[in-house]
Amino acid sequence: MQDVPVVLVHGWKSHPGIWNRLVSRLREEKIPFWNFDQTPLNGASVEEIAVALQEGIAKTREEREYFGDIDIICHSMGTCVARYMLEVLDGTAHRERVRQLIGIGPPNNGSALAELFNHPHYGQEIITKLSGIFVPHGYDPARDLIVQQFRPDSPTMTTLASAGIRDDISYRIICAGNLSRTPAFFPAFYGKTWEGSPTSGWRQTYAGDGIVPHSDSILPGATLDILPHDPSVLAHSSDEYCHIKLPRNQEVIDRIIGYLKNN
Repeated sequence: MQDVPVVLVHGWKSHPGIWNRLVSRLREEKIPFWNFDQTPLNGASVEEIAVALQEGIAKTREEREYFGDIDIICHSMGTCVARYMLEVLDGTAHRERVRQLIGIGPPNNGSALAELFNHPHYGQEIITKLSGIFVPHGYDPARDLIVQQFRPDSPTMTTLASAGIRDDISYRIICAGNLSRTPAFFPAFYGKTWEGSPTSGWRQTYAGDGIVPHSDSILPGATLDILPHDPSVLAHSSDEYCHIKLPRNQEVIDRIIGYLKNN
């Protein structure tokens, strides 16, 4: 039986190269894949990127003469781009034949950090701590359309929440957590992740990957993996489980391959 092809969707301010270790494994397993590159769409909206993804999938289907099911693997905000394509653009039509959607550290409910970037008290301090690590030096969130759209109460996130997940797709969420509470997990925030909202208040938690808290990722109806399975590995490789490195994390890759092979 032919393996189901995989579409790879990277995240915000990232690039297709983040999948290099997964791509090597896919080749070993002889699983066909297509690496969607959204870097030329810098400055585009979530909807515009979702349309490009939809058109890219359609073009690839035609080129490969394959019209069966596909799997989609996404990192971070790439998950919401794929969901926007499936749940908003495709909606109840279900023209997109997708077997499963696997999201790695996704801000499914909007990003607490995106909201905090705009906070009058916390914003600049957090941006300064993440400069050169997660955002460029001199970063201005007011000029970043994607960050504005990923604020939890934005029209984009409200539209996505209202659409709801599809009952013909298996949703898989893979997250990391600082289970050993070590500051080296994500030094910029002393091993913690910001979570909360303007209404419920802000706090820091070990239940996150430094950038995305579990509360941002949890999606009703989706399976949820919180890694590492063995917290003791964080004693010597804690930084391998932070948000930025998750697509190249070996345990994450093993879990993905398990889903692709055994769905």
